[in-house]
Amino acid sequence: MRYFEITFITTPCTETVNDVLSAVLGEIGFESFVEHENGIKGYVQQSLLDENTLKEILRDFPLPDANIQYEVQLMEDKNWNEEWEKNFFQPIVIGNRCVIHSTFHKDVPKAEYDIVINPQMAFGTGHHQTTSLILSELLDADLKGKSLLDMGCGTSILAILAAMRGAAPITAIDIDDWCVENSKDNIKLNEVDNITVELGNADLLKGRKPFDIIIANINRNILLADMKAYAEVMHPGSEIYMSGFYVQDIPYLQEEAVKHRLKFQYHKEKDNWAAVKFVME
Repeated sequence: MRYFEITFITTPCTETVNDVLSAVLGEIGFESFVEHENGIKGYVQQSLLDENTLKEILRDFPLPDANIQYEVQLMEDKNWNEEWEKNFFQPIVIGNRCVIHSTFHKDVPKAEYDIVINPQMAFGTGHHQTTSLILSELLDADLKGKSLLDMGCGTSILAILAAMRGAAPITAIDIDDWCVENSKDNIKLNEVDNITVELGNADLLKGRKPFDIIIANINRNILLADMKAYAEVMHPGSEIYMSGFYVQDIPYLQEEAVKHRLKFQYHKEKDNWAAVKFVME
């Protein structure tokens, strides 16, 4: 069976853009994805690629500010499922306390928190810098008995770790129905039962009770646009952790946060990607 390898160049190259792209590509037959410096590579069976459909979904891409270019290459015939399992999604250990892996992995390192995910897309596995930054924050935060909101949940590994660390109840929201279904599968795999997954955007927050903790690993523009909505479901002392942007973007987030009584606490960074913590005054 022969496959096409299609290299997608995404601008901006953010986890959110690449996650949504892999989700919509999955709906037209793409089986696996690999991150590269400027976007993702997608793999689809030769017989399943309809380039007219591909061009159509890119033209109607749900994130209007994203620009996506691509190149197609026919790959040599090999067992690509085996290649994916061997090379592209390896178990990851966060802070020597949390291991993230798939069902096909053997000899998984032992850790305090063991998360199993569906490996059909490479993003939200914890390999991306922004995801691992938020995972590290969740490992250090006091979550027990606290209500938590995961905006842009993707695979929901952040919500799953929060549940394992005692957060409850948890609401996970994503704009993509593929992510919602994938989240439900991963939640079931990990046998946690206090996460509610919803399809939608920040409009879903209107009228909700305040959350103790919010995590939002999206991108700078969405965070800036939705920060008011986040603040409206926070009470004094509520914490919000945000990532999905570069270190040089932090001043823009601080400027917007001040308007909503969110006090900057600190930032952490990894390969120029950043995560920040704010507290509602």
